[in-house]
Amino acid sequence: MSAAATHQRAELGAIARHAGAVYVGQVAVMAFGLADTFVAARHSGEALAALSVGSAVYVSIFVALMGVLQAQLPIWAELRGAGRQDELGFSVRQSLYVAAVASAVGMVLLLVPGPLLAVTEVPAALQDDVRHYLALLACALPATLLFRLYSTLNQSLGKPRLVTWIQIGSLFLKVPLAMLLVFGAGPLPALGLAGCAWSTVIVNWTMLGLAVWMLRQQALYRPYQLWRRPEPPHGPTLRGFARLGLPTGLSIMVEVTSFTLMALFIARLGTVAAASHQIAASMTALLYMTPLAFGIAASARVSYWLGAQQPQQARLAMRLGFALTLACALAMGGAVLAFHGFLARLFAGANLQVVAAAAALLPWVAVYHLFDALQAVSVFVLRSFGVATASLVVYCLMLWGVGLGGGYWLAYTGPGATGGLQTPAAFWGTGALALALTTAAFLLLLKRALRRTLPPQP
Repeated sequence: MSAAATHQRAELGAIARHAGAVYVGQVAVMAFGLADTFVAARHSGEALAALSVGSAVYVSIFVALMGVLQAQLPIWAELRGAGRQDELGFSVRQSLYVAAVASAVGMVLLLVPGPLLAVTEVPAALQDDVRHYLALLACALPATLLFRLYSTLNQSLGKPRLVTWIQIGSLFLKVPLAMLLVFGAGPLPALGLAGCAWSTVIVNWTMLGLAVWMLRQQALYRPYQLWRRPEPPHGPTLRGFARLGLPTGLSIMVEVTSFTLMALFIARLGTVAAASHQIAASMTALLYMTPLAFGIAASARVSYWLGAQQPQQARLAMRLGFALTLACALAMGGAVLAFHGFLARLFAGANLQVVAAAAALLPWVAVYHLFDALQAVSVFVLRSFGVATASLVVYCLMLWGVGLGGGYWLAYTGPGATGGLQTPAAFWGTGALALALTTAAFLLLLKRALRRTLPPQP
């Protein structure tokens, strides 16, 4: 085997292992929400409705703040590749100030959710339960964000499995704890929806406690002197965080809100349309975990090689990240296309109207996922080259403009005898188009970044 083939095989294995660990961890985290849904649904319809609203508000706030912290991944991976251990440790300690500010902002929004509830027109009958639920989740937010910081550090060091094991173990705590607190047992009273929130608080602080213990015990972290007394806030470092972190956080918020607003617009088409869309959206969210994992892994490897001053290895990591993502997207999209009828029946059961509507949407999901996967790995790799603000502009124009705006026009005011197509497929079709255009724009940005940063290939 040639040296080039050996390098390629080693890099392929590194990306695949990293992505696999991230994928398993992300699925475990998704299962936290599924556990709450399962338990709340068996408690009462009101609890499930309040959970749906409260979770949507919490996720919208959390993902934006999470993005600010997760944006440090390429910075730390590049410092690691350059062997600048002292600077990496200093950067991690400085990131604690960012986490503190993000926690404070998030807690205020969760403790005073009135404006958000008013904008989303949450029914008055649910507002008290939603407010109580969000107030409890505010107690979990600092731990959740700090654990995300720990996760980002491990990904930059190429050791995501330590995070994954904590996430998997915590799932085994989350499920029985949620059931116990929601329904009560013996002297412990039934807390209803508040039980879901309290279980989240307990589990997230437990995860953070395990992370702190790992930071203390594992030799992996010692070269970075993470336990030194934090230095005062350093302006240039924090401004660097902001330049990459704020656009990244806003970009993730645009992604999430475009998906949420699609559901709200489709709800106007009736219960069958809303139910079929929910099936398609759930499938899309599950499929997205794979390109998300490959995007994180590819970004970590590209940034590492950039820091190590090995541009050809960085190019190789980028190409392999795209190749793996494309192969998996084609396989998964093809499976959805081939089995769309079976999947619709599996999710919708005996409701023949929903089965038919979902079966009509799932082929769109296959197309949507292909471009969603490619844009996901593109935006992560772009952050390795310090490109974030341009990505945010593309997201706003494409996801909000072409995707949501185009879908609304096509569904309600565009062609058709009734003043629009009046089908969720209008939104999924324009959404797929928006993602295709987003992918094309990102690839152009990436080409420009490569020309500016890396020397041409020999």
